[in-house]
Amino acid sequence: MADTDNAPLFSIQRMYLKDLSLEQPNSPQVLLEQGQPQVEINLALGAELVAEATYEVTVTATVTTTINDKTLFLVEAKQGGIFEIRNIPEEQLKMILGINCPGIVYPYLRAIVSDVCTRAGFPPVMLSEVNFQAMFEAQRAEAEAQAAAAVTNGSGAPSIEG
Repeated sequence: MADTDNAPLFSIQRMYLKDLSLEQPNSPQVLLEQGQPQVEINLALGAELVAEATYEVTVTATVTTTINDKTLFLVEAKQGGIFEIRNIPEEQLKMILGINCPGIVYPYLRAIVSDVCTRAGFPPVMLSEVNFQAMFEAQRAEAEAQAAAAVTNGSGAPSIEG
């Protein structure tokens, strides 16, 4: 049985809506405006250890829709998932938390955002598919570049001794 104790484990424990907000600050006047609405979508990821080998991964979408420079509506939704992950090497764990887990959580978030927009009386906002692997690799490359720049800036300065 000792072999199974060290076997890699990835298990979804729970999916849940962690936070949801809908604002229509300029209603009802803005609803009478004519024109094509502008939609801005921002995504944010979060991952943290919440218990031994248990991680919470969140994906947050902020959707801001404006028309004629006035906010039509703003939706912010944070979908969470709890995952049990054991016996995975650190580098693979980072990839699982940054790629696989958000990929599992994201479809729930997409459905929530679409549903909230519809229930608010607007056409649904369909969040597009996200390549979490490309996003993860871009964040890692940016972090490496910042670390390299910090080392270069720190060691390249001349020292003055009195």
